[in-house]
Amino acid sequence: MKYIQNSILLIFLLSYLLGSENKKLAQTGFQFLSVTADARGGGMGDALTTIHTGSASLFFNPAGLSRQRELIDINFSSNNWIADIQHEALSLSFSPKNGKYGVFGFSFHNVDYGELQGTMVWDNERGFIDTEVFKPTAMAIGVGYGRALSENFSVGGQVKKAYQYLGRSVVPISDTSQVVQKNTADALAFDFGTIYRTDWHGFTFGMSVRNFSDESQYAYDGFQLPLTFRIGGSVDLLSFSPLIGSSHSVLMAVDALHPRSYPERVNMGFEYSFRKLFKARMGYLYNYDERGLTFGCGAKIGPLMVDYAHTPFGIFDAVSRVSIGISR
Repeated sequence: MKYIQNSILLIFLLSYLLGSENKKLAQTGFQFLSVTADARGGGMGDALTTIHTGSASLFFNPAGLSRQRELIDINFSSNNWIADIQHEALSLSFSPKNGKYGVFGFSFHNVDYGELQGTMVWDNERGFIDTEVFKPTAMAIGVGYGRALSENFSVGGQVKKAYQYLGRSVVPISDTSQVVQKNTADALAFDFGTIYRTDWHGFTFGMSVRNFSDESQYAYDGFQLPLTFRIGGSVDLLSFSPLIGSSHSVLMAVDALHPRSYPERVNMGFEYSFRKLFKARMGYLYNYDERGLTFGCGAKIGPLMVDYAHTPFGIFDAVSRVSIGISR
């Protein structure tokens, strides 16, 4: 047990100390798959790889589905992203027989980029002319499954179809004729992960791989999806003090990330909980361009859970996320 703990702590330390300058390493498409709308994750710096969060686990680590004991869990999230881009996500999970046969999940992610003015190269003073006003969109639909193989070990996976529309273009097919075609692309991607929960102060560690897929293509250019490997750990800090009762808890979670297009990153989050009714959150994103600290809170009212997250975004406006979940 000590060997496992020391190994994970060493990985986190090396990722932090050896993290290189944050600069682009590769080009990937479908970047909307890297943006989470969930407010609990937003408040904790997206460090949810080892946390069981019901149906919302499909956006972090599908193994997190496995501990759901409620029959139905539904979560809706809205994210006011930078540049007036709107991300919305819906997830639903079903756990028959208290998870005896595993937990089945469904996820939907939709992106509204607003309206953009199309242009086309032209032989005039400006070098272009305006064409139509168009609305680029993106979405992903997935189905997932998670199961606890023992009291401590859980696995999960998700398959999802991603789609993107970027307006229309005039394409020459000969010296004298042209056609108008839609700029669309789609890809089939897979997420999978594991979580192992120990009996030592709630210490949990796990890993996930997100957006694993073949190369996709726009016109003649191929590109990869934003494949990301995560390894993380979490622990209840207040469990080390015998003077504090079970009404209070402080969950600390740390994720080390290896994205395809950027150097290694570290996400860290803290969540204070009072009787599981009120929660206050804070996180930190290491080796990101404009983001650092994150903040959030949540309240549970019967079967209803409402969460909010605020993320300062440097030269951009701050990002706000709201989530509403129901478990019964």
